[in-house]
Amino acid sequence: MSAADETAIQAHVGEATALLKALANENRLMLLCRLVEGEQSVGQLNAGIDLSQSALSQHLAVLRSEGLVTTRRQAQTIYYALVDGPARHILDTLHAIYCAPQSSG
Repeated sequence: MSAADETAIQAHVGEATALLKALANENRLMLLCRLVEGEQSVGQLNAGIDLSQSALSQHLAVLRSEGLVTTRRQAQTIYYALVDGPARHILDTLHAIYCAPQSSG
């Protein structure tokens, strides 16, 4: 590893650690996987995951604080969307590894 590579890694290690920590929770990972498909309301997210409203709100708050999702409000409904960036790239890779159809060869 070159000195330049090491410097670049050191500059972003905290950011990478925070991202991996957010992804390391099964519920947050499932929420993000759902959001890869597109924007969803809190109600839609809650219908697809077995969490209390309180627990769901806490997980969504973590994702917001880490900058992984954005929100918009329409009347009384809050919608969440995945932010383009490192999280989306990691989720795409995880999908290719774990969710893509396996070839029977």
